[in-house]
Amino acid sequence: MVTRGEWLEAGLELLAREGAPAVTIDRLTADLGVTKGSYYHHFKGAAGYKAALLEHFEQRYTTRLIDAAEGTGDADTKLQHLLRLVLADPDSAALDIAVRAWALQDPDVRAAQARVDKTRTEYLKKLCRGLDSDVDPDRFAQLLYLILVGAEQVLPPIGKQDVRKIYDLVLRLI
Repeated sequence: MVTRGEWLEAGLELLAREGAPAVTIDRLTADLGVTKGSYYHHFKGAAGYKAALLEHFEQRYTTRLIDAAEGTGDADTKLQHLLRLVLADPDSAALDIAVRAWALQDPDVRAAQARVDKTRTEYLKKLCRGLDSDVDPDRFAQLLYLILVGAEQVLPPIGKQDVRKIYDLVLRLI
């Protein structure tokens, strides 16, 4: 039997690969090679799956990264560790793009994306306030986040290695 986590991972992979319209029970069951009964064992229909999927996205791509960064040293060390984690995941850009596109058409997804963006920027602000710099920490935190989001949105997207070089440049400026 497929676990709840496997259903959610399959949903994130499908979402990143083909976008929200592809995330259907038929596609998921076909991809996982299971029946719809397994789906309904874990989720109360499409709305329940969507809520769980968004929660999983938030936990995996925001909360988990913040928790990992918190386990390191001072603000600068935490920031560097966070950037390494974010830039190490090859699937995160495609998934972020897919969730943002979905958020344009679905108010539940928009609320989840707003929560994710707020959590991420608030954490960056906290870290930037701990840096030894004369730069406005809140604006600097927003700049760091906008670099990542912008790099994912332009076509073609800016690669992770180039984003790291941009971050290195910006961090040297402070």
